[in-house]
Amino acid sequence: MLLVIDAGNTNIVFAVHDGKDVRAEWRAVTETTRTADEYAVLLSPLLALNGLTFDDLDSAIIATVVPAALFDLRLLCRRYLKCEPLVVGDPNLDLGIEIHIDRPEAVGADRLVNTVAAHERYKGALIVVDFGTATTFDIVSARGDYEGGVIAPGANLSAEALHKGAAMLPRVAIQRTQSVIGKDTVPAMQSGLFWGYIGLIEGLVARIKDEYGEPMTVIGTGGLANLFHKQTTVIDHLDPDLTIRGLVMIHARNAAPAKA
Repeated sequence: MLLVIDAGNTNIVFAVHDGKDVRAEWRAVTETTRTADEYAVLLSPLLALNGLTFDDLDSAIIATVVPAALFDLRLLCRRYLKCEPLVVGDPNLDLGIEIHIDRPEAVGADRLVNTVAAHERYKGALIVVDFGTATTFDIVSARGDYEGGVIAPGANLSAEALHKGAAMLPRVAIQRTQSVIGKDTVPAMQSGLFWGYIGLIEGLVARIKDEYGEPMTVIGTGGLANLFHKQTTVIDHLDPDLTIRGLVMIHARNAAPAKA
């Protein structure tokens, strides 16, 4: 079985794929100080809850936008799965796409993985909106190539910045408000965060489509996608498993080493 690891700035997602389906999936807080042994202690009981052990895992693939986490995630695979993981970003890894930007090596691994998965499922030119620590808008051509994108602060990051940067503003949760005009500080902040992000999504999607000059389908993914998806008509499809599916596809495309 395949261990899929998607390490983001806020969370790391671990998933087990049995060749046909995702058998299990877990999410942990990203901590760059966590060692390979600590990852093993975290994963072992989670595997057991699903009737699995490390012996059932014979291959792995890693995508991370946190370089400091890669060493111990790679060591986890070597020590406990007895395999050499594939790593998105390694020069010998075949993604099956072209990257049409000035510095291809600078694109986040998750954005390239999303490109692979989105093109496989949806036809034509695409905009992939990933609601994570940052909110990213990635452009995928009708041929499946990565064409560039937009990076904006994520909603939770903006909420934390408001709290830390203004002495009188509390920490608030991101949620939909019934009215745009807030009658107190907390609902006013929540309105600005939620409806402000709706405006950001709709405005950027409109500008991207206008600049690109051809019909485009918009895919929403990431931790907060479900919160915003129902409140705007510009997101055509919600696809929360996009990154995991893309990693499984990339692993299948490349000759992953068998377990030693």
